[in-house]
Amino acid sequence: MKIPQLQKKPEVKSCHNKTWQDDYSWIHQPNILEVLKDSSKLLKEVREYLEEENTYFEHSMNDTKEVQKKIFDEIKGRIKLDDDSLPFKDIKYEYWTKTTTKGNYSIKLRKKIGSEEVEEIWNGDLEKEKLKTEYFGVGDLEVSYNDKYLGFSLDLKGSEYYTIYIRDIASNKLITEKIDDTSGSVTFSLDDKFIYYSKLDEHHRPRKIFRHKLGTSVKDDQLIFEEKSEAFTVGIGISSDEKYYFISTSDHNTSEQYYFGIDEENPKPKLIKERKKGVIYSVNSWDGYFYNHTNDNAEDFKIEFCKDLSNQNWESFIPAKDEVLIGGLVFLKDWIIRAETSNALSKLIIRNPKTGEENDLNFVDEKVIVPGISLKQRDKNTDEVYLSYSSPKTPGKTYLYNLKTNNKKLVKEQEIPSGHNPEDYIVERLECPSHDGRMVPLTITRHKKTKIDGSANLLLYGYGSYGSSMSPGFSSTRISLINRDIIWVTAHIRGGMERGMKWWKEGKLLNKKNTFEDYIAVGKYLIERKYTSFGKIIGMGGSAGGLLMGAVVNKAPELFLGIVMAVPFVDSLTTNLDHSLPLTVGEFDEFGNAKDNEEHFEYIYSYSPYHNIKKMDYPNILITTSLSDNRVLFDEPAKFTAKLREYKTDNNLLLLKTEMNAGHGGKSGRDGAIEEIAIDYSFILKVSGKI
Repeated sequence: MKIPQLQKKPEVKSCHNKTWQDDYSWIHQPNILEVLKDSSKLLKEVREYLEEENTYFEHSMNDTKEVQKKIFDEIKGRIKLDDDSLPFKDIKYEYWTKTTTKGNYSIKLRKKIGSEEVEEIWNGDLEKEKLKTEYFGVGDLEVSYNDKYLGFSLDLKGSEYYTIYIRDIASNKLITEKIDDTSGSVTFSLDDKFIYYSKLDEHHRPRKIFRHKLGTSVKDDQLIFEEKSEAFTVGIGISSDEKYYFISTSDHNTSEQYYFGIDEENPKPKLIKERKKGVIYSVNSWDGYFYNHTNDNAEDFKIEFCKDLSNQNWESFIPAKDEVLIGGLVFLKDWIIRAETSNALSKLIIRNPKTGEENDLNFVDEKVIVPGISLKQRDKNTDEVYLSYSSPKTPGKTYLYNLKTNNKKLVKEQEIPSGHNPEDYIVERLECPSHDGRMVPLTITRHKKTKIDGSANLLLYGYGSYGSSMSPGFSSTRISLINRDIIWVTAHIRGGMERGMKWWKEGKLLNKKNTFEDYIAVGKYLIERKYTSFGKIIGMGGSAGGLLMGAVVNKAPELFLGIVMAVPFVDSLTTNLDHSLPLTVGEFDEFGNAKDNEEHFEYIYSYSPYHNIKKMDYPNILITTSLSDNRVLFDEPAKFTAKLREYKTDNNLLLLKTEMNAGHGGKSGRDGAIEEIAIDYSFILKVSGKI
């Protein structure tokens, strides 16, 4: 079967008043990375093309410059720039982070317990200035157990290849060789003689765990574990009781775990349970027991426990519940806390391990919230934890909560310096039937003055992949649209896990189109309920959410006034066929394997945004990408844009903006992130006629 390819462009005028001939032949290549490897001339052409598109973007958005600045100032004005996090009490020190008015990156601080002398051990802005780099991505920032060393990892291109550095805090000097091409995570041994890290292979996949002895050559690093499957990636961490290291290897759908003791001089990881397709498990240890969080014969997970991993006799601890996602455990000496999620809403549950009694942690009155828990100290002989929550209309609040007495004290509140009144906003949780009768949850946030008569523009946000759930938390940025009578709706569509594993399974592989049908059903439902009208919806999604945007705009363009697609996965068939790309092999259980399975090929081809562009009217579209993105290569949105320019029959805006020094997450730094949001929002306001 021939792979469908973009046909050679005819000699038609583009919006740049240039002819499309072979000047940009690289656009038609199935694997741009392979082509670019051997051609510096071609790389120059690529840059010229992307810069030309950037020039057209700037020209088309020139009338939004004032609005961009206004939105930037609004968003920044809602951030308390000079702020401190809550402290975490370690054995000798209290640690916390700080942001400043002028800085774009965090500062890590500490002070000895009982002392008032504050020590600065990390300053992101100074580090960036020292390296003289435009992009500055911090992967990990860890202090060793003896409090002497700071481990950190940096990505200076946006490619997500992290270099690890270990610095002596007192002298501010590196104490060991830097370690290149890692996934970024730094794990210190408890005796502070070693670090453990994962190395990226030639396809940007972490499949090896190494142990590095501080002060020695990287060439002598000891290989602890190697994953043989190209579909699996690995990581390492320490157990809650700090007695074991656990190595986890997994794809999106299946996992396997190994362990070894913290005092093993020559670590030999031992298998816990052999991998079984479709079974995810994660083992932790606490107070003489091992706890296994797994979906084995429990679709929405359960938790079991046993005394000995060498002779496993698992007993039920938390049984499975249908379409209720059971979360992992947080351990204290006298308490165990976990989360449960159902119908796109989460709650926290506390358990007394001595009596087995459980109670919901109801510490706020609002229903549509995102609750959270964090430990206030390393010593787990305590009844106190930090409980936090936010809602679409309420900024984050954190309480010091006593699990024994149920007393709570507000210790931190997300401050909105420019002012915010939650009572000005209305939050609704509705459900609508999809094409097959499944009820899709949606979270609506709107200003109380916005009329529900079909006249309002509405931003419909979606993702729907990898089992990632969209949490209904507070966003200070969205207020800039909501205050301008644009209703914000998050569609909790299939492909996420808002309704458990079944919700994910019904939105992947040969069920992937349910994701798109759910989103379209939500749009039509909102029109029926007079929240908006046809041609007034702005669709928004990034990465796999960009796949969603591309698929739905091909299928139901009449719904939309505009589409915003960030680093969009729009050439999904070509990418799936290329097994050398970083993510492809690991995502066979998410999207399928078009190269080896004809049914998968036909199915992906039937919805792949790039391959389903038609000669028809499209809404206004803004597409953003980054040149150094290793997750969704820049050529996907470039090819998608080029083909749209050829096929679309309208005069609506089609803009491609490429960050030339960034990766999948866009620009680095606080201001860079706000600038990108301001661009997206100004585009939305422009096409909505609000500029």
